[in-house]
Amino acid sequence: MRPTELLQEIRQMRFEETFSIWTEGRISQEEAARMLGVCSRTFSNDNRKLTTCANRKLTTLSVGRNAG
Repeated sequence: MRPTELLQEIRQMRFEETFSIWTEGRISQEEAARMLGVCSRTFSNDNRKLTTCANRKLTTLSVGRNAG
């Protein structure tokens, strides 16, 4: 794995961990953004992207199960 790929994986893991804590209501959006070193708006945009992606995967999985 190249160093850039490793850094991207680390960033993704940090975001997912912070997102989890935020969705549990243990921290605010501003605190989550601060933990990741980004502005609140960036965290909000990343949050929206992750949620949209997850919903698409769930929809795809549901369609696959219903069709089979």
